[in-house]
Amino acid sequence: MAILLDTHAFLWWCENDPQLSRTARKAITEEDCCVSRVSFWEMAVKLSLGKLKLPSRFDRYVPEQMSANGFSPLNIEFRHLARCALLPWAHRDPFDRLLISQAIEEDLPFVSKDEVIERYGIRRIW
Repeated sequence: MAILLDTHAFLWWCENDPQLSRTARKAITEEDCCVSRVSFWEMAVKLSLGKLKLPSRFDRYVPEQMSANGFSPLNIEFRHLARCALLPWAHRDPFDRLLISQAIEEDLPFVSKDEVIERYGIRRIW
């Protein structure tokens, strides 16, 4: 089974952050993990706004972590965008809405601390 990592789950895994739950760690260890290109975009935006710091440059850090951890990138497809137009507004964050759409369209469990995710009928791992 494959799972989709929320942006914070990816970052917390890479930095061995204790905020990542034991259940999430176990799932990431045992399953094939996807990281959406949406998360890469979110990180880039937050870096440019000064809301995120990484241990090295973004253009090195992300590819190195993806490779070192054996994670697969998940591309953004038109059907993911189309699904966004159909989602109810339980979640307002545009990055999260697209990640939710991808989890629905790809039928992937979603590793996320965000409880609002469950309102979309997605299996949330935390």
